[in-house]
Amino acid sequence: MDINNKKILICDDSVLARKQLKDAVNEVASGAVYLEGKNGIEAVELYKAEKPDLVFMDIVMPEKDGNEALSEIRAFDNDAVIIIVSSVGTQEQLKKAIQLGAKDFIQKPFEKNQIKEIIELRLGGK
Repeated sequence: MDINNKKILICDDSVLARKQLKDAVNEVASGAVYLEGKNGIEAVELYKAEKPDLVFMDIVMPEKDGNEALSEIRAFDNDAVIIIVSSVGTQEQLKKAIQLGAKDFIQKPFEKNQIKEIIELRLGGK
């Protein structure tokens, strides 16, 4: 699948989680430009500066959590495509993320086919 020049922002406080997600995307699609953030503050800053095509974001992060960042990004760009990728989080947090405009949710540990489906659906990969 070719996603040349599509920008993907991966925001998670875990370096390992960011690497695993990037590797998973690379296994199912090629050509993307990656941006990485380690907390919600960086997610908002990177989104505003780069306006990525797709965002994968954890909920539980230091300084600013995923739902706060999601809210700020959607206020800046109502068309932002944000996918929550989280291993922890209450049903309330997940429900709030969907209400705030998250397009989807993936539970960690994720399967490669979940990433493939998201890329196909959200970036129109072939």
